Amino acid sequence: MHTQETDTKLRGPAIWALILTGVASFMAALDNLVVTTALPAIREDLGGKLEDLEWTVNAYTLTFAVLLMFGAALGDRFGRRRLFIAGLAIFTGASAAAALSPGIDALIAARAVQGVGAAIMMPLTLTLLTAAVPAARRGMALGIYGAVTGLAVASGPLIGGSLTEHISWQWIFWLNVPIGLALIPLARLRLAESTAPGARLDIPGTLLISGGLFGIVYALVNANAEGWTSAPVLTGLIVGTALIGGFVHHGFTNANPMLPMRLFRDRGFLGINLASLLMFLGMFGSIFLLSQFLQGVAGYSPTEAGLRMLPWTGMPMIVAPLAGILSDRIGGRPVVAAGLAFQALGLGWFAAILSADVSYAAQLPPLILSGIGMALYFAPAANVLMSTVAPADQGKASGTNSALREVGGALGVAVLASVFSAQGGYESPQAFTDGTIPALWIGAGAVALGAALALLVPRKPKATPVLAGRTTAVPDKVPAAG
Repeated sequence: MHTQETDTKLRGPAIWALILTGVASFMAALDNLVVTTALPAIREDLGGKLEDLEWTVNAYTLTFAVLLMFGAALGDRFGRRRLFIAGLAIFTGASAAAALSPGIDALIAARAVQGVGAAIMMPLTLTLLTAAVPAARRGMALGIYGAVTGLAVASGPLIGGSLTEHISWQWIFWLNVPIGLALIPLARLRLAESTAPGARLDIPGTLLISGGLFGIVYALVNANAEGWTSAPVLTGLIVGTALIGGFVHHGFTNANPMLPMRLFRDRGFLGINLASLLMFLGMFGSIFLLSQFLQGVAGYSPTEAGLRMLPWTGMPMIVAPLAGILSDRIGGRPVVAAGLAFQALGLGWFAAILSADVSYAAQLPPLILSGIGMALYFAPAANVLMSTVAPADQGKASGTNSALREVGGALGVAVLASVFSAQGGYESPQAFTDGTIPALWIGAGAVALGAALALLVPRKPKATPVLAGRTTAVPDKVPAAG
């Protein structure tokens, strides 16, 4: 039982939990986008083809996506604080390895290990924070946590660009090392240990989905270089599809799967998750190409490119509170659908005006429209998702959505870069523009389809307790917040 003073302000352990989990989540979220404005510098320094640049992004997002729910289960089983510290240590060590990489292959390998560390660390940040904060204050704490994660997404291209231009691209990774080294002993001293009795690990499910997604992304990334009918590409597509089919079957028949497929029988759950996957497919794939366009074609420095991306990536910081109020009044479904529609229109507008000599003034309106769309999607998406499942399934629902977003990002980079390389390339500004335009149209189409699928969510979803501000997986045993 808490005193009145405890319930009206965050104290001792709760403040430490908020600081430690907030900084850890900032690092992991930042690494999703920080590398984008550094890609031209990495390519110039380490060499590598388009496929190699794709893997510097996808090696992180893919391992993060497929191991996210497994990381949460490991924490339940062996101790959340212990695994949080282990994830931090892996992430920090891999960041140093990325900074020291002598070549592109070593960088890709380090990025994959970074994703493993983030997948263990990130789902446990919410678990540890929820356990440490009194029930009456969880809404405030989770709101701060969500804002910190949003700030990381907004500032990723700018931080990456500034470090690349003024020091070197290696510092986008060195930045994590002192922070991680400081967090590890503090987490050991300031966070309480907890487990979930009876937690089970779904190793077969993890192996099936990891192999399946790797096969498909490998095939998409290498299709243009090796040919769609080449043995490696066909093998990746066929084996990857078969393994994902096995994962789906496992989710229906296993007693305790990492992802119960029965959840997808609810059309609202199916709609919001497919919409999320398509949103990230269009958004991440477009940012991957446009951040390079701003430097390689428009001629901006890495810092200038990061600044010019802010109307898109930073808009949620301004619009999200208004979107939250709007969704409370009219419901989340129309706000999410409108956000996805605006994002699709923004990408389509970009594709329509893009040329080798396009001015930034012409780019600004689609950037702002895309940013407003992103904000309208993000603010109510978590509440819409949670309203489609029973309270007991909210942990797995959140983990599923987080994983599908990351999968969408990896697929977006692979698909849009495949279109880009089929229609253009790095040979000249005009060739880069020729490849980017059709890729952006594909991205816009994917997000537009997501807007249509968001309408599958029922108008008045069944009322269930909602964990405000949740952005990553929280195991089922965590008490609901708010």
